[in-house]
Amino acid sequence: MTQPFNPAHFPHPQFPHEVMNALQNQRRNAAYIAIQSSIENLRNNPPPADAPTLLMQAVIVPGGETPDGLLIAAAATPWFEIMRLIKNDPNLIYKIDWRKWEELVAAAYTRDGFDEVILTPRSGDHGRDIIATKHGVGSIKIFDQVKAYSPGHIVKADEVRAMSGVIAGAGNVSKGIITTTSTFAPGIENDPFLKPLIPFRIELKPRDVLLEWLGSLLPTR
Repeated sequence: MTQPFNPAHFPHPQFPHEVMNALQNQRRNAAYIAIQSSIENLRNNPPPADAPTLLMQAVIVPGGETPDGLLIAAAATPWFEIMRLIKNDPNLIYKIDWRKWEELVAAAYTRDGFDEVILTPRSGDHGRDIIATKHGVGSIKIFDQVKAYSPGHIVKADEVRAMSGVIAGAGNVSKGIITTTSTFAPGIENDPFLKPLIPFRIELKPRDVLLEWLGSLLPTR
């Protein structure tokens, strides 16, 4: 006749109380370390915001008003995120409006070590979107005109010649730069009015040069 199951007939080893506590503490410590590691990873590598959200945020830290416009103290945090997005997808540059581009380039000059960067007003800028100055030995003052154009919209010679008139009229300025998200008309460097001025009085900064410059200003991790 089959006897009913009796656990007492099958003794099994028991862990000492101290061993069980040690195992539980070990599991808790491992879980704590995993959670802290995840938190630290999120802190150091936050998930990127989407481009439309970033483009609505301020990319400059203002430093006060001047007679020529707004003094830019530094690049704001969204500037860095936008630059990383552009680095991953260069075509994003065509989704940024012209005024935001002026702000992005102004912030870039602060990253590039210029002592004083001024963003001129939306209108009445006298052909200068940005005034960037370095003081001291080898001091330099730059007028930058930013042209946020689509890929097929090239910068023509007449537009560059206009900058030569701006720097000539201003007098105490080192050079004028034309920065564009597009490119320049073929052969523009050989234009008889521009050739004597390029590159020391007039500098052309097309899309590829612009992207390389902006990328070089990102901090290395």
